[in-house]
Amino acid sequence: MKFIATDVDDSIEKIAAMVKAEQARPDYAIDSYFYRSHLVYEKELENLVFRSWLYAGHVSEVPNPGDYLLFDIGEDSVIIVRDKAGEVQALMNVCRHRGARVCEAQSGNRKTFVCPYHGWVYNTDGSLKAAREMEARADFDITDYGLKKARILVYMGLIFINCDPHAADFLGPLSNLAQPLGAYDLEHAKVAHKHTYKVDANWKLVLENYLECYHCATSHRAYARMHTLKDTDARVSGIVQAMLDRTEQVTGVEGMGKEFYGIYMNAAGFGACAYTSRYGLFDGYLTGSEDGQPVAPLMGNIQGYDGGAGDFQMGPLSFMLNYPDHCVLYRFIPRGLTSTDMEVVWFVNGDAKEGVDYDRDRLTWLWHNTTLEDEFIISRNSEGVNSRFFEPGPYHPEFEATLQEFVCWYLDTMSHAAQNR
Repeated sequence: MKFIATDVDDSIEKIAAMVKAEQARPDYAIDSYFYRSHLVYEKELENLVFRSWLYAGHVSEVPNPGDYLLFDIGEDSVIIVRDKAGEVQALMNVCRHRGARVCEAQSGNRKTFVCPYHGWVYNTDGSLKAAREMEARADFDITDYGLKKARILVYMGLIFINCDPHAADFLGPLSNLAQPLGAYDLEHAKVAHKHTYKVDANWKLVLENYLECYHCATSHRAYARMHTLKDTDARVSGIVQAMLDRTEQVTGVEGMGKEFYGIYMNAAGFGACAYTSRYGLFDGYLTGSEDGQPVAPLMGNIQGYDGGAGDFQMGPLSFMLNYPDHCVLYRFIPRGLTSTDMEVVWFVNGDAKEGVDYDRDRLTWLWHNTTLEDEFIISRNSEGVNSRFFEPGPYHPEFEATLQEFVCWYLDTMSHAAQNR
């Protein structure tokens, strides 16, 4: 973890003033203050991260009653577990007695969760099963002390949670992705591999890097030779349009090239972003691999390679890049002021067998190496942004347009946070 000097004179009033100053210059990168302030970080968690819909896992990771995985956010931990009735639950990993975590292993199977401190026992649906000797209190009601829960939504096999009890509807926005996302049959897909890259940088720097492809041509040579996103729209419009013209016939999927745009300030509800579009690969490339050639069986209902890739956003911090033969999911989660978990998940057809239908190293090569390149440039970005000599420069109007939309939403959120204290 990188340690940085912070402002000892920080305050809510300073947040409000800095936000106002940034909103007056929307075409420029934001001040280093927003990456260095502990107070800003706490306000982000409270007002942005824990109020947003976040990808937490895939149903294949909790197939049986008692199966669970942990999802760590900031300094908190959430247990994603399938209860004995078969329902997926999102339980806060905090004992209702004096706060000890009731689960430590990152994944496994449990009939109950037992607090290691004083032995309180919780069922997999979060209800309190036993509280040793607490009958000594006449006012103690066991039904009052179940584990706290987050809201949960399972959509096409993807598990999303929101820690805000008043969270905006997410099913409605996601339904706009139904045709192109449904083509991959993610509910029955298989997690071929996942890896968490721990980046020594503020979470916004990690997310901002994903939201722009201005750096792609210079930082990601393997990616750039295959994907048209590295060029301006004017340069590659012919390639992209030709792909869109054939996509339904080649893939056999109606609506495969559908576009929908509802993210950040344009989202239907706070933290309920939904987006999809399909962009082209350069001629001769069929998928995202080292040589651009297939690395796994076709996904779901897809019948052929159209020379395109599906681009999806679900919530403010979760994204998918879906090729005809595999899907890659990215999730960005703050873990500290200068620490971010960048999780990457690779999905293949549910019937595919490793070593027979796909080789894991070939499958993951492109995005593993691209992510390592991202780690390198983000770390350098963090060191520069935290320099006392850093002065924010102008955004590129096309390549960094989505990044600017995030920053606009972020500043609006922080403005309300400062006003509401």
